[in-house]
Amino acid sequence: MNSQTERLTLAGAAGAIEAVRDAAVLPEGLAAPRGVAVIAHPHPLFGGTMDNKVVQTLARAFVHSGWTAVRFNFRGVGGSAGTHDEGRGEAEDLLEVVRQVAPEGPLALAGFSFGAFVTSHALARLWAERSIERVVLVGTAASRFAVAPVPPEAHERTLVVHGEQDDTVPLAAVMDWARPQILPVTVVPGGGHFFHGQLPLLKNLVTRHLLAGA
Repeated sequence: MNSQTERLTLAGAAGAIEAVRDAAVLPEGLAAPRGVAVIAHPHPLFGGTMDNKVVQTLARAFVHSGWTAVRFNFRGVGGSAGTHDEGRGEAEDLLEVVRQVAPEGPLALAGFSFGAFVTSHALARLWAERSIERVVLVGTAASRFAVAPVPPEAHERTLVVHGEQDDTVPLAAVMDWARPQILPVTVVPGGGHFFHGQLPLLKNLVTRHLLAGA
């Protein structure tokens, strides 16, 4: 992503976890990174990896907003050991990454598709333990998995983005998940699941969210 990208091998319950850490680009007046963002990728059984274009777009938004961004491969993907565990083990993978790359200090969580589902459960586990400054859920796989509700106190820190014409996860499924929570959803007109041709717009939406109130 940039000259300050570092490859990491972390320890997980299923063995090694392959990850990359992208150093923050510090805006003028910011002396240190705002914190660490951990970003989860889409479904491993359908080609999802930490190098997915939406995941990289999320990482760029965090990096250029002054955050250190960490992407990682779920178990069984790339250099990560283990086998797919339908979200259970993947949530443990995410929590292990957080423990090792961001044991303290400001934390942000983000995920795309299956990764948003996993992130929702990690958020539910972590919320009572520490402050999570920002949450970004994109293409949340609400039609395929039991996505955890966002803690009410986290709503103002959470951005949910979905494509109007997503044919992998219908917008209606995300609205059905969000409605009981009264959780706003930002809809990208004409957007598909992978936001083809609209990644710059996605990056701008995320960046605005990250810098709001900063």
